[in-house]
Amino acid sequence: MRTEDGFIIQKCLNGEPEAFGLLVDKYKASIYAFVYAKLRNFHDAEDVTQETFIKAYRKLRDLRKWDSFLAWLYCIASDKCRKFIRSQSARPDREFIEDQNFKDNRTVTHSENAYDSLHDALDSLPDIYREVLTLHYLGGMSTNQIANFLRVSPEAIRQRLSRARTQLKEEVLAIMSGTLSQHRLQASFTFRVVEILKKIKIHPTSEIKGLPWGVSLGAGLIFAILMFGQHIPFNLPDIAMGFPLPSDTKILKVGEIPVDAVKVSTITSIASKGDGKGFAPDPKGQENAFFMAPQAEGEWTKRADMPTARWGLSTSVVNGKIYAIGGTMNNSNGISAVEEYDPATDTWAKKTDMPTTRAGHSASVVNGKIYVIGGARAWGDSISTVEEYDPTTDKWTKRTDMPTARSMLCSSVVDDKIYVIGGSRLVWGDALSIVEEYDPVTDTWTKKTDMPTARGWLSASALNGKIYVFGGENGSRLSTVEEYDPKTDKWTKKADMPTARNALSTSTVDGKIYAVGGVSAEGTELRLVEEYDPITDIWVKKADMLFARDAPSTGVIDGKIYVFGGYVGGPISAVEEYDTSFTSESVEPSGKLPKTWGMLKAK
Repeated sequence: MRTEDGFIIQKCLNGEPEAFGLLVDKYKASIYAFVYAKLRNFHDAEDVTQETFIKAYRKLRDLRKWDSFLAWLYCIASDKCRKFIRSQSARPDREFIEDQNFKDNRTVTHSENAYDSLHDALDSLPDIYREVLTLHYLGGMSTNQIANFLRVSPEAIRQRLSRARTQLKEEVLAIMSGTLSQHRLQASFTFRVVEILKKIKIHPTSEIKGLPWGVSLGAGLIFAILMFGQHIPFNLPDIAMGFPLPSDTKILKVGEIPVDAVKVSTITSIASKGDGKGFAPDPKGQENAFFMAPQAEGEWTKRADMPTARWGLSTSVVNGKIYAIGGTMNNSNGISAVEEYDPATDTWAKKTDMPTTRAGHSASVVNGKIYVIGGARAWGDSISTVEEYDPTTDKWTKRTDMPTARSMLCSSVVDDKIYVIGGSRLVWGDALSIVEEYDPVTDTWTKKTDMPTARGWLSASALNGKIYVFGGENGSRLSTVEEYDPKTDKWTKKADMPTARNALSTSTVDGKIYAVGGVSAEGTELRLVEEYDPITDIWVKKADMLFARDAPSTGVIDGKIYVFGGYVGGPISAVEEYDTSFTSESVEPSGKLPKTWGMLKAK
């Protein structure tokens, strides 16, 4: 439990019900998955989850220890499940209702066999195994998160997951992960709950508790004045009513929680720490303080799926088309598939396969040609291979190998030179700080100054002649941001990302860099999008994606960001478009070049 829960609860008790939406959004997946494990019906689970949050809000004043909010939710949800099961068992038409609910669920995905397999698989497991599988696949929770939620040791959770998986066939596990991940709560759930809460009155509190982040109110005001020149209130705008949306409709422009402030770390003083840019790091290693500027216009739209579900791929933009290259489908072996996406028609076309199968590679565009660099053919098999793809002729050409074989790397283009940065020799671990420059004209490589922070599973984007490298891992997931200037061959530390993560992808639009998806420090796949302004060195939270994604890839055309594939319990083919509302025809050239990386997922 982090200290921002107490801060949000205080806002609710002081008459701001919209703030409770932050807690709903933070814990809804966990509670929903827990309830589904008990009730085994998606519709009923959603209803009971909603009732759980409404009761928690009504009784919020009864919660004495704010840092026990999640445990309190767990107790409320358990009680709601028991009452629901008793009420259903007492109904004379119980068997008819269960049959109708099951048929309704099957209609959702048009796959009766999948639901038959899912129900049979869950029925075959003891309650404790069914519970952890559901929390993992439906709630998207990591081992540590499940352990905290159920209040048992992480080792016990690992054992339960392992034993549950050994009791199920591999194909059943695949069906289970796919089916459960498709039924995660939609963005509209939070909106519906908040709209209900706004009609419920809880008396404002008269006492002011100490601020959870450890800064006095006066110091906080001084800090805000110094940083922004004026007091910035913590106000949340009205939230529009939402309903479950079909896959081809647009999500509201501000994402799930349209708020102006999010995660607040434990800051014990406002003395300057670091390089003076952004916010001082939390002395306990938690996330940076993250004050949100007003969110820009923007909305997410579902687009046509990729023909091949995969993750650890690369995408490149050439002449208004996006090329999805390589990746992996099974956590072990790379593929060579190349598919072309046309955003204008929302259609896909098969292209000539890449000569070398691989995932965890990087790709950059120079003069209309795509250069695919490094990656891994299979688990632990990093390569140095470089291949050039010409979209005009649909042909591949072998180029000079990269000096250092590696995967989980990233690359960016400045002045028609490709800078290949970081990565790993062993896919997981053995993070590298190596920087090598490739000149496509001469087909030669040059060693450059190492990156200060060795890391793999990172992402990079170029803007205004400089390269910005984000996140990654070197034993733990990082929030580190470093700027590289190819002209001086020097590195500079920049403000950390608000959210530590690896397996993300970044793209540039209108002078801003968007960090999309990835995996959090807790091991959870993210829907998160954060925008970085290199000029001000400040981060802003943007609208969340429709789907959480580990190891996606992104590309930009006409100010719109397209996100492809990724991993959530298995490879996905989903494609989303983010409209940043940037309408200028002169998009920054580097913004049209996706700076992505690929990876192989650890089993």
